Amino acid sequence: MVDSQYYLPNDIGISALDCGEAFRLLSPQEKMYAHYLSRAAWYGGLAVLLQTSPESGNIFVLLQKIFRKQTPEQLEQVATAAGLSSDEYQAFLVYAAGLYANMGNYKSFGDTKFIPNLPKDKLNALVKASQAFQDQPTEMEALWDSCSCLMYSLEDRQKQLGLGDKGITTYFSGNCCLEDAELAQKFLDSKKLSAYNTRLFKRDNGGKDCYEVRLASAVQKDCAVEGEHESCCGCFNFEDKEFTVKRGDYAPLMEKVSSNLQQAEAYAANENQRKMLEEYRRSFTFGSVEAHKEGSRYWIKDKGPIVESYIGFIESYRDPFGSRGEFEGFVAVVNKAMSERFGKLVNSAEVLLPELPWPREFEKDTFLKPDFTSLDVLTFAGSGIPAGINIPNYDDIRQSEGFKNVSLGNVLAVAYATQKEKLTFLEEEDKDLFIKWKGPSFEVQVGLHELLGHGSGKLFVQDDTGKFNFDQSKVINPETGEPVSSWYHGSETWDSKFSTIASSYEECRAECVGLYLCLNKEVLSIFGNEGQDAEDVVYVNWLSMVRAGLLGLEFYTPESKSWRQAHMQARFVILRVLLEAGEGLVGLEEVTGQDGKPDARITVDRSKIHTVGKNAIHRFLCKLQVFKATADVEGGRALYDGYSTVSDSGAHNFLRLRETVLQRKEARKMFVQANTRVSGDSVELVEYEGSAAGLIRSFTERFQDNYEDLEAKLLELSKMDACYWC
Repeated sequence: MVDSQYYLPNDIGISALDCGEAFRLLSPQEKMYAHYLSRAAWYGGLAVLLQTSPESGNIFVLLQKIFRKQTPEQLEQVATAAGLSSDEYQAFLVYAAGLYANMGNYKSFGDTKFIPNLPKDKLNALVKASQAFQDQPTEMEALWDSCSCLMYSLEDRQKQLGLGDKGITTYFSGNCCLEDAELAQKFLDSKKLSAYNTRLFKRDNGGKDCYEVRLASAVQKDCAVEGEHESCCGCFNFEDKEFTVKRGDYAPLMEKVSSNLQQAEAYAANENQRKMLEEYRRSFTFGSVEAHKEGSRYWIKDKGPIVESYIGFIESYRDPFGSRGEFEGFVAVVNKAMSERFGKLVNSAEVLLPELPWPREFEKDTFLKPDFTSLDVLTFAGSGIPAGINIPNYDDIRQSEGFKNVSLGNVLAVAYATQKEKLTFLEEEDKDLFIKWKGPSFEVQVGLHELLGHGSGKLFVQDDTGKFNFDQSKVINPETGEPVSSWYHGSETWDSKFSTIASSYEECRAECVGLYLCLNKEVLSIFGNEGQDAEDVVYVNWLSMVRAGLLGLEFYTPESKSWRQAHMQARFVILRVLLEAGEGLVGLEEVTGQDGKPDARITVDRSKIHTVGKNAIHRFLCKLQVFKATADVEGGRALYDGYSTVSDSGAHNFLRLRETVLQRKEARKMFVQANTRVSGDSVELVEYEGSAAGLIRSFTERFQDNYEDLEAKLLELSKMDACYWC
């Protein structure tokens, strides 16, 4: 019997993202702009298949070929004739939808592998009975053979993403370990190269380790690009190892991204958008992160656009080392009513920032007011869709030039809707309150998390010229009472220094800022919450956070003692901090459920949130910021790893509670997104139903242009690197 965490249930929630009204309100020029940006995002998003697992690209092509010949409805008759039950056929559709939604066969939220929930021989029979197989038996047989074993394999290493013997990753060749990742980071730092758009491949050359750093780019020649005095590519000797820097990773996909961005330029609303797209094109053409940073600077300057977008190698959650970015691209339309609330929050930021629990010297010298808009997503290409975003992720730009925040309104509207009967681990009297206020409280939390969480806090830096961005003689570390004695040097960044814990640690800091500042009445008022309603929003926000901490145990792997999801690790850490605060603030007990199976109950004493709770978060949040600001990796890691520990000793048996969480978990929802299609001089929006079949149809219709060439290139890219995963 396969553990249920390794397949997607047939009744998984699948919702259509509604953006019809927002799209219809766009002008013809804005619709064209949104269309070509969306095409760029979708083509670039295919790189995520190659960033996830060796087999993901081939599975994707297999599914595309099957469903392009027969719709899910047409294929159902074939499945019945091939001996599949209706449940088995639905399991296949859910698997296909999951592969598309996650852009690979590992869950984007949790990094666990999922396999088809039907016997392999049944799926084999269906594939061979399909029209695609009848039309091209040799090609389809080879394709099935190339991916079917890994599609179903649940060997220990293949159960989750990870580095070395801890899991599967395609950011590194299969023979790389943590030491290789650390050495490569040192090399990249020495060359002032970012890891964001790279992968690392290691090979043996006559007993000597040789490393290839591959940059994502359309161009495969290693010549210097405009703005480079000399090419960043070439062969280098570093610490007695040979490093080669090459261009051309995902080249055919990056070419598609660049050409669609070029077409979008013709419909840009202003000079900032044109220059932004020009720099992005240069980045994806030549593999230049510096060009992407330049594009991001123009993006920040493009205030309040009707059509908002961002594209590139952005979030580093899924790189086991925490430095390489997964490709994502989004296109969205501003929701003006909700954006007005976020605008008020931005205007209050300079009053709210001093309330945070660290000394003034640990805050940025000036708060650069960002755009903060609520958006209805038209396109979000990548492995998953978040509720909110704070970008760019480049520390130097965020610290001195600014950033933008977005809250994805139509995602929030459907992602967190909960049915009472599926609401676990709460007291009955809390459930109705939770359902009523979960949406409004999460809106407040996302706003604070993105704007004043990720948007706050200074990093102490000594640049390459020896200049400091703080006064060494005056700034005191509040944790030690001594002058600050550590900082970032030169090209060091938060990600490169804190590596494996950086993403989760920063999410934890941002979540704590949300919890801390949601206690402020002015903040609650901005979001339309007054009096008892405001108190209920605070209560449900804190209750939701501690419940999320318990649910986070699903994303912990006891065998490797590792966490697979940054946000859920962060929420578990916060649960531990609030339990440690004591005085009855948070209660967590193991009970027997009405079904006779192990269960748990979590409670929060709302009368102690403003006192015991606030004090606990105050102390912890200050520590998080001080360790981050001073580049104190040792102190930060000791603190964070300590609270991240999951054991069966102490007041709570978290390993046993994890088993209870797994037994009662609800699968994360998947989203069906619309397509855009040029028809004459106008752009049409093509929408699909919120079902596995709808999600599948959206993907088969998404890549209709030159699909044979595109699929051949995807298979070629997978085959080219196959030797590195053995």
